[in-house]
Amino acid sequence: MKKLFLLLLNSILFCTCYAQEHNMSANYVSPTDVVVQDKLENWQKLKFGLFMHWGTYSQWGVVESWSICPEDESWTQRKGPYGADYNTYVKAYENLQTTFNPVKFDPDKWVKAAKYAGMKYVVFTTKHHDGFSMFDTKQTDYKITDPKTPFSSNPKANITKEIFKAFSKENFMIGAYFSKPDWHSKNYWWPYFPAKDRNVNYDPAKHPDQWQKFKDFSYNQIGELMTDYGRVDILWMDGGWVRPKNTIDTTVDWQKAITFNQDIDMPRIAEMARKKQPGLIMVDRTVAGPYENYATPEQQVPEKPLDHPWESCITMGNSWSYVPGDKYKSANEIVTLLIKIVSRGGNLLMNIGPGPDGDWDPVAYSRLQQIGSWIKVNGEGIYNSTAVAPYSEGNTYYTKADKSNIIYAFVTSDKDEVVLPANIKLHLQDINQVTNITLLGSGKKVKWTSNKSTINISVPAEVQTRNGLTQAAVFKIQY
Repeated sequence: MKKLFLLLLNSILFCTCYAQEHNMSANYVSPTDVVVQDKLENWQKLKFGLFMHWGTYSQWGVVESWSICPEDESWTQRKGPYGADYNTYVKAYENLQTTFNPVKFDPDKWVKAAKYAGMKYVVFTTKHHDGFSMFDTKQTDYKITDPKTPFSSNPKANITKEIFKAFSKENFMIGAYFSKPDWHSKNYWWPYFPAKDRNVNYDPAKHPDQWQKFKDFSYNQIGELMTDYGRVDILWMDGGWVRPKNTIDTTVDWQKAITFNQDIDMPRIAEMARKKQPGLIMVDRTVAGPYENYATPEQQVPEKPLDHPWESCITMGNSWSYVPGDKYKSANEIVTLLIKIVSRGGNLLMNIGPGPDGDWDPVAYSRLQQIGSWIKVNGEGIYNSTAVAPYSEGNTYYTKADKSNIIYAFVTSDKDEVVLPANIKLHLQDINQVTNITLLGSGKKVKWTSNKSTINISVPAEVQTRNGLTQAAVFKIQY
């Protein structure tokens, strides 16, 4: 009966939870620490990473955290039998802790699929805005390892530690997503006042003792993640409204609504975190300055290359977290996204939301398998590459092998099977002499003519169709 009830509840609560977009900050500040610089340079070569949003909210299949936020936004809507009354809803939401039991959780299975797909780093939500910790924090009992949580008796109950350990074994870079706001903390949403919006519900300047407790709480939780969870390469901090007031960008609508100075003392956090994890890349999203080591355009691809490190974080489905029946992007769409992003000098952080049982949708595994098959043939044009003018023209995108006279031309397709035209014209600058052109994954030779700015490739008839290529064809140009 309990399982039947949960199934019915999920069907009642189901909604299409489309992911939000997120603004980038301007005025990039380069890190001065040489160890950070080196790690950031290595991260830029990886190109393809895995993101995972997961928490108790997955049981209802609703948007992560936002349904308990008292704002009237399209993504904060409360559905189902508890939605008519805010306080009743929040109580039921927080009570999800007592039923969260993802018994199919197997991080080794995820690692295997992600590695085959060509992913090289992982970022996991250790804590989202709702404050539920997916790690064994000592700062709160609202966590995966508390006795109130059924999964706490499982040998793999410390989910963050298990994920980091499994991915570290396969040499992935490890990223800890951490929400700066914590809507469960009595020192952020102080029960003395009602919560009004996503921001702290009191003026920290009027109640400095209360705010100091919250700063210490955040510092201590980050300290735990930096101490007890093996090597951590990236601290990926979300919730950009928690920021010094003098950093607010009034040209951005959501930042206009930040009323109070919410400075949590990033210099103190950074000093501690980098002492424990030398070279740690810090990503204080949208807060321009020394602690936003790379930019994170969300659900979008910049129009042109940026002059600083960046990563597009994009969902494989429509939602960041698990939603029953979510519509996943095709392998063709994902490969095209990867090519576009890499051609502009960025990384793709692709999100998959685990379900309440602790596993991914079978469709996600299928997509990763298809992507991996493409990567095995064409990955040399993706990894350790840099952007090269003109970056793209039509459905053709370019990358350059770092410190080498090799350029890759990716000809994308609008369907899985690649059909090539008889002639392909490429406009590349300052190439004095082309010495060889090969079509990756094909044993057939191609002919070409070239001058200083144009390359004309003749594609044999037998290679134009039935070439066995999928998603995108890649020409390797040596000069």
